[in-house]
Amino acid sequence: MTHSAPILIVEDDAKISDMLANYLQMQQFATLQCGDGLQAVDWVRSKSPALMLLDVMLPGLDGMGVCSAVRQFSTLPIIMVTARVDEIDRLLGLEIGADDYVCKPFSPREVVARIRALLRRTQGVLAAAPHPCGFALQAERHQIRWQGQLLPLTQVEYRLLRLLLSRPGQVFGRARLLDSVHEDLRDVSDRAVDSHIKNLRKKLEQAGTGDNSIASVYGVGYRLDLAQAA
Repeated sequence: MTHSAPILIVEDDAKISDMLANYLQMQQFATLQCGDGLQAVDWVRSKSPALMLLDVMLPGLDGMGVCSAVRQFSTLPIIMVTARVDEIDRLLGLEIGADDYVCKPFSPREVVARIRALLRRTQGVLAAAPHPCGFALQAERHQIRWQGQLLPLTQVEYRLLRLLLSRPGQVFGRARLLDSVHEDLRDVSDRAVDSHIKNLRKKLEQAGTGDNSIASVYGVGYRLDLAQAA
């Protein structure tokens, strides 16, 4: 059975990219291929891959830049692929947020083994507290994911979404919403809630949550409308 979320291969050498894609597909992984760093960052946002194989040497934005950019909004598992063998480059790759690395030349079997090992390590995190509509709450980390993708929420936004997720479809008044975030707000007001809800909506839209949306109820407050699970 093919794994549902694809492996994103970011490699500008078409032969290497095709070789990795073919081998991964033989091992029942879906794949996406990208040869451009900037496009890779966009695809992490829009296509929610399971893992990214990221070459260091890329046109435009190099692999280090891609990794750093992705880590601003996602904890997607990342394996760096490099022809560089000096230790400083390897350590730098891990310090900016890579989870593992392989060095060229490599065997496709080694790459697949590393992918499987990394996915096993992250599986428990991705599956924490699942919601039937794709959200997953990690209370101990104050994080919320959607379809495995970490939502880049402030602590105020996290508390607001956590409350809305606790009772989908229920209308929460501004006073109740303020109570849920009060410890982080010094100058609290109804309008402060409106501002945070606006930012939260934007982040949900950027994550591609589709029909899952926060609705305004005039004169009362807000509710979370969730699409029915397929």
